[in-house]
Amino acid sequence: MGTQEAVTAQDAVLARDGSGTRGRASGEVLLGLALFGLYSLVAMLPEQVREHAARRHGELVYGLERALRADVEPALNGWLAGRPVWRLLADYEYATTYAVATLALLVWLYVRHPERYRTARNAFVILNVVAIACFALFPVMPPRLLGDPGFVDTVRGGRTWGSWGSPLIDRADRLAAVPSLHMAWTLWAGVELARVQALRWVRALNGAHIAVTAYVIVATANHYVLDAVAAVPLVALSVLTAERLAARPPAAERVPAQDAFFLAVETGAAPQHTGGVIMLDTSRRALGRYDLVRLIGDRLDRLPRFRQRLADRGRWRRPVWLDHPAVDWSWHVTERDVDGMGGLRAMIAEIQAEPLPRDRPLWRMILVNGAAPGRTTLVFLMHHVVADGVGVVAQAISLMEPAAPAASGGGATAPPRRRVREALAGAVGLAQLAADSGVGAAPPARLPAAGTAERRFGTLRIPLDDPRRIARRHGTRVSDVVMCAVAGGLARTVHRPEAGAAPRECRVAVPLMMRAPGQGMEGNHTTAVMVDLPIGAMPETERLAEIARRSRVLRSGTRALAAWFVMRQVGRLMPAPLHARFARAVYGGRFLQGIVSSLPASGERLLLTGVPVTGVYPVVPLAPGAPLAVAALGVDRELCFGICADTGLVDDADALAGAVRDVVRELRDE
Repeated sequence: MGTQEAVTAQDAVLARDGSGTRGRASGEVLLGLALFGLYSLVAMLPEQVREHAARRHGELVYGLERALRADVEPALNGWLAGRPVWRLLADYEYATTYAVATLALLVWLYVRHPERYRTARNAFVILNVVAIACFALFPVMPPRLLGDPGFVDTVRGGRTWGSWGSPLIDRADRLAAVPSLHMAWTLWAGVELARVQALRWVRALNGAHIAVTAYVIVATANHYVLDAVAAVPLVALSVLTAERLAARPPAAERVPAQDAFFLAVETGAAPQHTGGVIMLDTSRRALGRYDLVRLIGDRLDRLPRFRQRLADRGRWRRPVWLDHPAVDWSWHVTERDVDGMGGLRAMIAEIQAEPLPRDRPLWRMILVNGAAPGRTTLVFLMHHVVADGVGVVAQAISLMEPAAPAASGGGATAPPRRRVREALAGAVGLAQLAADSGVGAAPPARLPAAGTAERRFGTLRIPLDDPRRIARRHGTRVSDVVMCAVAGGLARTVHRPEAGAAPRECRVAVPLMMRAPGQGMEGNHTTAVMVDLPIGAMPETERLAEIARRSRVLRSGTRALAAWFVMRQVGRLMPAPLHARFARAVYGGRFLQGIVSSLPASGERLLLTGVPVTGVYPVVPLAPGAPLAVAALGVDRELCFGICADTGLVDDADALAGAVRDVVRELRDE
């Protein structure tokens, strides 16, 4: 077998057994689109604000070149400007060859060198992210825009099709001279061709391309000589960083980006633990704290996060999960007494305001007596870094009977996925999310909020058949009915401002499941899409119809796919401090005012140590600066609501719960 056939056979084996290091084609395309989107965000910054600094920086770079006697730009530019044919060729070379060569190399590495592709791609991503950061923090005006009569703007004068500054790409960042991405991309290509020992003539051709690119970027007055020089350490740093990341030995399990997201957004006023209030019928059989400790102890092997804690590794690295030497049962499982359901709700509101300590496993159970005659309540809390709402419910159910089947690699498999279609859908979704964010538009209306850790917690139970019948009658979905009930409840109970008009809309995040079949209970596998709920005075049937129309964005799939890609893949590539800043920027009162979640219903009668479960009220944390979180969970033919509200939104969460019930009844009886 020849060398080429051997490589092809190796690639086939890697593809079959899953040990190849290249990613899925759809993910790679979306990553490229995300990089372009990041560059576009910088290009969208107000140019008039950056122009003064960019001109000063450009004059500084050019002055340094004159001091070093390296200012060859006027001579090269003057020679090229007087030769129309060479000028046209140079403009087109500047516009196209670096991008075509880079894209061709990435595709070739992906197809022919999967063992090298991911490291090469990571280096490429790093150099682009660093360069974009430089463009944002240190804008530099290129020579052609300085207004110096010694420079001729060959790009603008030639109106080269497809070139930066031409009519086709007129909105490109004109103040992004340092470092030169043209040089960085061609140098990176040279490094990767050398790494895979490409044919000698291919490397020689790339060397010639590097030389031509260096001449063209200076002669067309798009860059300074020092721009090209700056590309050298940028490429070296990017390649070395990617190599070190690839060479890291297996270590403790690192917290994924989509889970670390909720560590970053947590504040003292917005703890991020989620869970449920499990109602148990103990009229015939009592349940004590010791029974609960014994049950959990027997099933710890199924619940790895119950015996693991977070270990911080510094500001620049994400934490990891480490085994905790011993479970402190006296803290993790406690018992309390309350006075009726009002006392239970007050207790839950109190513990919602208390962050879970990170020096131990991030879960807690409280066995509560006295909420109702013949009833015992189990309050189950886990930090959002451990799991999403569905995962927390699944971990709670794993303690019950009938036991949930263990996840395994066998059994039913997920349906085949169409990668190209996913990539296109994700690209469309990124554009839709950018439009939804309302760049340049007025921010969404804000609901009243005190902004403290103090909470109000309310509960509500309605027959599950009610929202199902309403949905069938009006041609909507149960989730639309839930959102309508919440919106109508807000319209009837929310605090009104002392001055000015009351808000008529409320933007909420609606979580959507992205969990693939067979995935475990740990981790966050949901994304969220924003929906504006009408909360002004109006007939509830009209409100439901309007919400059903607006909620179509939840079912297109494109927004969810794009948001999930950003949460998981783009977040993974961001340095930890940048990812934390991103999380805090997008998850809070600036973009949303509440969370409304409809969790999957369970039709089974569940038992906990032989005690029947009569209901489960979800507990959902507030996003920072957002005063409302509502979740509904179907359990044994009933829909159980858990309502968490900021004290500035409502005086009594039970009043909001009652208003939600009234809306459902009104829709049912109309």
